[in-house]
Amino acid sequence: MEETIALARVSKPAPSFTVEALVDGKVKSVSLADYRGKWVVLFFYPGDFTFVCPTELVAVAERYQEFKDRGVEVLSLSVDSPYVHKAWQEHELSKMIEGGLPYPMLSDRAGRVGNAYLVYDADSGVDLRGMFIIDPDGILQVAEVLNESMGRDVEEMLRLLQGSQYVYSRRGEALPACWKPGQATLKPGEELVGKIWDTWKL
Repeated sequence: MEETIALARVSKPAPSFTVEALVDGKVKSVSLADYRGKWVVLFFYPGDFTFVCPTELVAVAERYQEFKDRGVEVLSLSVDSPYVHKAWQEHELSKMIEGGLPYPMLSDRAGRVGNAYLVYDADSGVDLRGMFIIDPDGILQVAEVLNESMGRDVEEMLRLLQGSQYVYSRRGEALPACWKPGQATLKPGEELVGKIWDTWKL
């Protein structure tokens, strides 16, 4: 296994990795480098055969086409082996969504990748709920971590993704609080200093 090369920092290159994964029902080797030139969502979760995790993974699967339509690859990761992933797909996930999860399930053995992305909890031996958005240049744009008991909102994931893609393609613009696609943006500059009160309304 290739060792990760750095710790995750927003606006810096995302830590690289190569791991085993369950892809389309088969065990394969997957590297982050395989997805260079594409948007990537890394979706860490604590474990297979748990409680909140299947609701999150299936919620993402139900909206997966929306990610694909935006040119995004979703990669889920936990410390479980690809063989446990396969058993979970067949035993439970395929009953929650037809065909099981449509995106790769990566195996973060011993939390090596989670350590690089600062989500691995050595005390419990699992990855926390981390969501990371990486742009086509391999730069980490979003890092979000939640505790084990709180499931994530796919709508918010998509909003963060859309926001990341917007500012990536429109350098010099910034997104105000609660921005959603189609709403006004900000263009930071001297003429805007002290005038946000007159420019932006929640």
